[in-house]
Amino acid sequence: MRTGQALLLAALMVLSTPARAGDDLPAPAPPFTIRTFEGKSIRLSELRGKPVVLDFWATWCRPCRASMPHLDELQKRFGSQGLVVIGMSVDEGTPADVRRFTQNLGLSFRLGMANDRLLDDYGPIRFLPTTFFINRNGEIVRRVRGYIDPETLDEYVLELF
Repeated sequence: MRTGQALLLAALMVLSTPARAGDDLPAPAPPFTIRTFEGKSIRLSELRGKPVVLDFWATWCRPCRASMPHLDELQKRFGSQGLVVIGMSVDEGTPADVRRFTQNLGLSFRLGMANDRLLDDYGPIRFLPTTFFINRNGEIVRRVRGYIDPETLDEYVLELF
């Protein structure tokens, strides 16, 4: 882990806070088209009518790694009700390296690499993980910076239905 990454990780553990009333939420989610590690394109416009959890993470981020199984479990439990969980890596490594990392974890939700446009539209992403909860109307109703425990994650997802 590089020194800058270690400092960012320390800041994540201390400074991560949920979005607050002053964050002007709900707000329209910026449109995006992303490519998953499987090579499939996902457009937010095609997910209209479905709740979406969009998570920005990195392989070197311990809170991110801790949350990945919880996000995967959400997709498994609520996918039949329309929930779409998307994890976007902000790693500087190659997509192949990040994909291997996610395969070793056995994750089944949609994963890919965040591009500059996505980071600009949803950023600035200063804390990892940063998770956006997008309702069926395509509005961001919650943004959480930092780790979310499984019970709270369930609560936030249920608010989307």
